[in-house]
Amino acid sequence: MDSSLEKGRKLLQDIDPELESILAERYDHLVPEFAESVVDMAYGRMYAREGLDIKTRLLATIAALTALGAQTAPQLKVNITNALKAGVSKREICEVIFQMTLYGGFPAMVNAMNAAKDVFKEQEAL
Repeated sequence: MDSSLEKGRKLLQDIDPELESILAERYDHLVPEFAESVVDMAYGRMYAREGLDIKTRLLATIAALTALGAQTAPQLKVNITNALKAGVSKREICEVIFQMTLYGGFPAMVNAMNAAKDVFKEQEAL
């Protein structure tokens, strides 16, 4: 049976294969094994769980980050990018963001929509 770290790494191979090394470069000198812990906990224990597919989990994450507000913009962009890689459509992403107007308010929704627009523009440039 795969460990949660192995499951997390396997999942990231399809949607964000560079994430662990990016996290390690940014944070491991501050908190040893930071990147490994994120991959283990977030991706191996949460995103790789049975019960929801990865697309649904990423849409739920986008919804939560939207409702939390503008301070989550960097994480929102990463999750929007990963959702696109997992096969979520731009329309689905925008509809989830728009739905969060009811829970996070208009400013949070507009900020998240701007983050989505930035990601879409970056993706088109590739």
